[in-house]
Amino acid sequence: MSKEKKDILEIWHTVDVPEPPPAQDVELNSATTALLILDVQQQNCAKRPRCLAALPRLKALLERARASGVAVVYTLTKTATREDILEEVAPFDQEPSVASGVDKFFNTELESILAGKNIETVILVGTAAHGAVLHTGTGAAIRGIKIVVPVDCMTSLETYTEQYSAWHLANAPGTKAQATITRSNMIRIT
Repeated sequence: MSKEKKDILEIWHTVDVPEPPPAQDVELNSATTALLILDVQQQNCAKRPRCLAALPRLKALLERARASGVAVVYTLTKTATREDILEEVAPFDQEPSVASGVDKFFNTELESILAGKNIETVILVGTAAHGAVLHTGTGAAIRGIKIVVPVDCMTSLETYTEQYSAWHLANAPGTKAQATITRSNMIRIT
């Protein structure tokens, strides 16, 4: 092992992992809230056991959101199509979708879709926590949109990246004023 790698490992082994941010109850206005379902598709979610395990919670949140009149928007990776979205959370025809890399605002119509619906708050769910959730959440916060992150509905291959992503959104200078960390059963939609 090289000296540089040993030095890096020594630094990382001395890092104290902070406590995860606490989940908070949140009440949302259905008229100004959108549920963003991020990359819950065959190519990635179907290969991630934690994503598959979260599908019942995602489906329940989606059903509550639709019943309350919350706007629903889907995202896909660059090469996916709407047909790749998993059946449990499949979009209705009128629900828009965009395809991009990790930041779903980049080179898409997401910002104009949300603006056209007068969206002030987005609920971010899907996979991967350290990809689409983290970067789209940051993009939303930078645009002045509040972000609500139910940690039981954002997944990755590892729990560490889920915890890190939640911690980052709750504590980073660009997102902390806009972020609420929660669980899907702690979201009330009026």
